[in-house]
Amino acid sequence: MRQPKPEEELKTWRERAQALRHLPPLLMEVWRTRPLFAATSLACRLLLAFLPVALLYVSKLLVDEVISGNATGLVWRYLAIEVALVLSTDLLGRLMGLCDSLLADLFTNQITLRLMRHAASLDLVTFEDPTFQDKLDRARRQTTDRLSMLFLVASLLQQVLSLVAMSASVIAFSPLFFACLVVSLIPVFWSESRFAAMAYSLLYRWTPERRQIDYLRLLGASHTTAKEVKLFGLSGYLIDRADALFQRFYAENRKLAIRRASVNYLWGLLPNGAYYASFVYILQQAIAKTITVGDLIFLTRAFSNSRSLLSSIFQNISRVAEQALYVRDLFDFFETKPALPVAVNPLPVPNPIREGFRFEDVHFAYPGAAKPVLNGISFHLAPGQKIALLGENGAGKTTLVKLLCRLYDPNSGRITLDGQDLRDYDPESLRREIGVIFQDFLKYDATAGDNIGFGAIQSFSDPARIDQASEKSYADSVISNLPDGYATMLGRRFEGGVELSQGQWQKIALARAYMRDAQLLILDEPTASLDARAEYEVFERFANLTAGKSAVLISHRFSTVRMADLILVLEHGKILEQGNHEELLAKGTRYAELFELQAAGYR
Repeated sequence: MRQPKPEEELKTWRERAQALRHLPPLLMEVWRTRPLFAATSLACRLLLAFLPVALLYVSKLLVDEVISGNATGLVWRYLAIEVALVLSTDLLGRLMGLCDSLLADLFTNQITLRLMRHAASLDLVTFEDPTFQDKLDRARRQTTDRLSMLFLVASLLQQVLSLVAMSASVIAFSPLFFACLVVSLIPVFWSESRFAAMAYSLLYRWTPERRQIDYLRLLGASHTTAKEVKLFGLSGYLIDRADALFQRFYAENRKLAIRRASVNYLWGLLPNGAYYASFVYILQQAIAKTITVGDLIFLTRAFSNSRSLLSSIFQNISRVAEQALYVRDLFDFFETKPALPVAVNPLPVPNPIREGFRFEDVHFAYPGAAKPVLNGISFHLAPGQKIALLGENGAGKTTLVKLLCRLYDPNSGRITLDGQDLRDYDPESLRREIGVIFQDFLKYDATAGDNIGFGAIQSFSDPARIDQASEKSYADSVISNLPDGYATMLGRRFEGGVELSQGQWQKIALARAYMRDAQLLILDEPTASLDARAEYEVFERFANLTAGKSAVLISHRFSTVRMADLILVLEHGKILEQGNHEELLAKGTRYAELFELQAAGYR
């Protein structure tokens, strides 16, 4: 592993100090989760911080009374106090553990929901950025991994208070020995902190590879991939590739772990030496009768406890600084802003739409791509008009639809709705007026009713609406054959789930699109798995059901495309030709050529 240069180490220390600024907001999140549990846990820790000192002092008094033999009544009184302190310590410890456990569950849920809400506020541009995916992966891990830090901070506070109480007597006996003990632990703290930062750096750098390992695990052990993985015999390859990535990470991590353990062991000899030097001095004082046996027990245990507390405090400070770097990842995610700007005072989408959508010399390339996907696209989608997009894969059809839904913004040119730039409208308002089903539609591992109802979440519990959507898409024939109708769980992820054929899934997905009473409906090759006749029937019904509404159809089958009012033939991101079916056939150019090729396949 490459050793950091001095300036890099300084930067790491600075970054750790800066990362600590996220600690107060995180603690406030915990407090807001359930103030009663947080306050109870804190109170228990405060009491537990001083009980060990009280217990140790009572033990000293008990030993001295037993040895003196003067007042046997005090012996039993001290014993009773000691028993009460022990029972109190156990009770407070259990109450603290209960509050911590309940608070951890509530906090995990709260931070997970906050993560989901923030993810929902981000746009598709952000989600398709690999750098953001790394950030999201780190943030997901923090929803549970950082709970240990919260308890670590609380324990650190408890340890500091215990040390203050414990060290008072030690300092009174020998300030020099206590100072030596503190100084001897500083190199240990520095070493632990340095290696902790190096460990974080390792994990940070390996985020993309760890995501690859997670993906390979999914491919190798998932019901959605099992069929193809078995048929193509991919298991061995996936296992070997995952193992190769893991071994590379393990080799680098092992080298760091061995070095960390070795160096920290050597530095740990210093506080051990300071402690035993103090121990020898205390024994000499006891032998010389300068201190009592009770004092001997109290001081040796106080020195021992102070050493342990100091060591734990330094280690925990280092660990808190390390954990703060991970917490920074979580807050970095929360600070991520959507890539697509939203107008200060966004307009609601007009209802009804009067002029329709216009593409005006629209150019677009995906972030990081060398070539544009759309290059100078211009056309008009009027209210009530049906447009079909035709072209080879990669021609830009789906990208055009994404721009229409404002999942992306053009790099140049503009898209207008009723003469107003699409960027001036409220994105949520726009998407409520669009019903869309993409060719890579989702198959939710949920009930059939939920799979359809997701199309209009505001009508999610309206069975009549779900029935109507099913009839429109021919999904009612699928539902009628399911064992529990709409209550049947679909997919194999959960117990009792029923897997559908691709064609059946497409009808369910179509029903989901019909759930939305939208002014614009978009079908992006959703019927690719249906036979030609079934697809024609679906689109014929679609044409009837969308009378008076705008629609965009994407299909490779001309029997479907020909029912559109306007057909756009796309090639290399440009509109090669446009017109209705008869006009394009009469031209005898690209559309006519493709039509004849497909027609020949059916002869």
